[in-house]
Amino acid sequence: MTIVMKATAKVRNTSKRVVLDGGGKVTLSGEGKRRILYMNTCDKAQVWTTSHCDDQQWPQLTVQNMRFADGNATGERAEGGGGGAIFVRGGRVKVVNSAFVRNRCDATGPDVGGAAVRVLDQWRDLPVYVVKSTFGGAAGLGGVCSNGGALSSIGVSWVVLNSVFTHNKAVGRGANPARGGTPGGGSGGAIYTDGNRFTVRIAGSVVSDNTAREGGGAVFFVSNDRTGTLRIEQSTFRRNRSAGFETKGFPGIFFLGAGRPQVVSSSLR
Repeated sequence: MTIVMKATAKVRNTSKRVVLDGGGKVTLSGEGKRRILYMNTCDKAQVWTTSHCDDQQWPQLTVQNMRFADGNATGERAEGGGGGAIFVRGGRVKVVNSAFVRNRCDATGPDVGGAAVRVLDQWRDLPVYVVKSTFGGAAGLGGVCSNGGALSSIGVSWVVLNSVFTHNKAVGRGANPARGGTPGGGSGGAIYTDGNRFTVRIAGSVVSDNTAREGGGAVFFVSNDRTGTLRIEQSTFRRNRSAGFETKGFPGIFFLGAGRPQVVSSSLR
C-alpha cells in the first residue's frame, strides 16, 4: 500500500513514544512535493514543553518496516531546511528496517542536507540509530541534496548498522564555508556530519556508488574542535566519487576530527 501524503505529518511534543510501523507493506509518499515526517521540540506550533527544548527526553520517535518515497524539503527554511523524508530536532529518533528512495532537499547551500533524514540535537547527545535500512539501493533511487544525499546532521552522533547506501548525490557547489561566487554545498554523497564533539560508527554496511560534487563521496565528517571520531567496521566502501577533495588514504571520505578514521575489517576502494 502507498499512502500519498497531502500534508507533512507532524509529531506533537506532548507525545512520549511514537512508533510508526509499516509492517513491511506500507510506503509513505511525499509525491515529490513535500516533506513526509517532521518532529521538532523547539517548534512552539507543536507545543513547547520546556525552555530546554534542544535537550529534552521526549518525544522518542521510531520508524520501522516502512518505505519513504519522493519526500521533498526543497524551499523549507525552518531550522535551516533539509530532511526530505524526515526532519528531527530534539528528543530521540531511530530508523529500523526501512527504505528511502528518490527523496530530495535544496540543491544548493553550504550546510543544508539530508535528502532522506536530517537530525539536529538529541537528548543528552545520545546517538541516532539507523539499523538494517536502505538509502537508494539502485540507480535512480538515491537521494539528492546540496549535502548528504542520505543523512545529514549538525552536532549529532550516529550508529549505522547493517545498512545500504547507494546512488545518493550531494550536488551543491562551493563546499562549506562557500567559496566566493558559489552558493555552497556539495559534500557527503551519502552522509554529511558537522559540529564539535560527536561520533559516527558505521558497521556491517555497504556504501557504494555515491557521489559528491565537492568533498566526501561517501562520508563528509568535520568536527570543528577536532574531538569527533569516525569508526568503520566490517563494511564495504566502493566507487564513491569525491569530485573535489577527500582524505588521503581513505577513498570516498573527507575527515577532520580526532586522529584518523578507525577502519576495522573493512574495504575502502
